[in-house]
Amino acid sequence: MKIKVTAPGSLMLMGEHAVLFGHRALACAVDKRISVTLTTRTDRLVNIDSALAQYRGSLDALTAEPALSFVLTAIERQLPRLTQGFDLRIRSEFSHTVGLGSSAAVTAAAVAALQALISGADRDYDPQSLFEEALAVVHQVQDGRGSGTDLVAAVYGGVVGYTVARAGAVPQVHRLQGIPAISLFYVGYKMKTPDVLKRVEGFAAQSPELYASLYQLMGQTTEQAEQAVDSADWPQLGRLMNIYQGLMDALGVNDAYLAEIIYSLRSSPDVLGAKISGSGLGDCVLALGHPAQLPLSYKRSYEGADEQYYEQIPVAVSAKGVTVEYV
Repeated sequence: MKIKVTAPGSLMLMGEHAVLFGHRALACAVDKRISVTLTTRTDRLVNIDSALAQYRGSLDALTAEPALSFVLTAIERQLPRLTQGFDLRIRSEFSHTVGLGSSAAVTAAAVAALQALISGADRDYDPQSLFEEALAVVHQVQDGRGSGTDLVAAVYGGVVGYTVARAGAVPQVHRLQGIPAISLFYVGYKMKTPDVLKRVEGFAAQSPELYASLYQLMGQTTEQAEQAVDSADWPQLGRLMNIYQGLMDALGVNDAYLAEIIYSLRSSPDVLGAKISGSGLGDCVLALGHPAQLPLSYKRSYEGADEQYYEQIPVAVSAKGVTVEYV
């Protein structure tokens, strides 16, 4: 049996940081995908072929490989139901160094492939079941951390409104109607999300009531943005993106280079709004619209060049989430 699963990369449209405190978040799937092809074996060996690492082991004695921790944890959680080994071939259309939710995409794809192997070709995968198991994998790898927002977008596709489940409740997921036109720019570096969160936690400890109010405002802004996407009111979404960026700045996760991209983009008549996408202090800036000119980096010019552009990551919102095919 051979099973091919694909899962899209994802972006945070809005809700960064505040989603961890029970507020609404918006995320979208993008048209860059990760594929996981599972081919069954007649023995109990597990082979994984990935750009990050090569792995060979047995279902009877899995060993650790940090570069493949999400995939191996997904396998480990299914061990009681796995009766035969398999080969996994993992390929990606985007780099894991850029914030397109590669960990979420590969986790969703690996879990879907394993579920398809166990349940067989006669049963379609259930998005809610897939999301819940993939989130359990992420939490196991990350010691309980992770909102699951990027996973929701990878599983369901399109633009998704999401609130983290609290105290055993079911997570609130709403797949929206609108498909915004977006542009994405990579600043050239990024701080790891856990490190950004620790930094913000330090700021919040000094002014807890103020930061609680900031998260509340972020949640209210995201709720209005959800309505704007659902009704395809793009000027309103752009205004709300700019407001949310101001709140991100207040949290302390903006920097000079990110701000340079943001204000350069906002100066374009083709851009309705621009903000950080993700936890901040590096990574990407998201624009609503397609600027005729790329944002320039004058401060980071290199020898022999008059000007330098930040890297544009060619992406578009994709309506397609996880796909499963028996080949």
